[in-house]
Amino acid sequence: MKPDVQTVMMRSFERILTDIAPHLSSEYAVGSSSVIGLMMFQTATEFERAADIRVQENAAMRAIFSGAVGMLPAGELRTRVDAAAASRDMSFKVSELDKANDELSGLLIDLQAYAETIEGAAARKLESEIWEELSRAATARRLPHPITG
Repeated sequence: MKPDVQTVMMRSFERILTDIAPHLSSEYAVGSSSVIGLMMFQTATEFERAADIRVQENAAMRAIFSGAVGMLPAGELRTRVDAAAASRDMSFKVSELDKANDELSGLLIDLQAYAETIEGAAARKLESEIWEELSRAATARRLPHPITG
């Protein structure tokens, strides 16, 4: 048997909301079962998209690093940015993608902080690219609600 996680979670969510919650007499139990159902719905959604989101984010950050290397002076930040630009995701396990994403995000913060300390159009362009990616990533990670989408 190969369980389809998204299907199992979505059907369980539906059962909790339509078959179980209406038959509970305690307001607390109804509320708790509704929250559990909502978490199941959002978990199913995240399970389906988690690797894709992280692969896209990691690639976008590496592209930013690749474009920024040339504007950085020799030193520790440039070395780290250059290495990150050349890095690749070695596994598509979400835990491994998260680890890489955390490391890349930390470096992106360092790069943003550096860009804020220098003058010029290249620094402003870099800041803009970083903010655009952060905005795109936040939108992509937004969890849907079963009623509002």
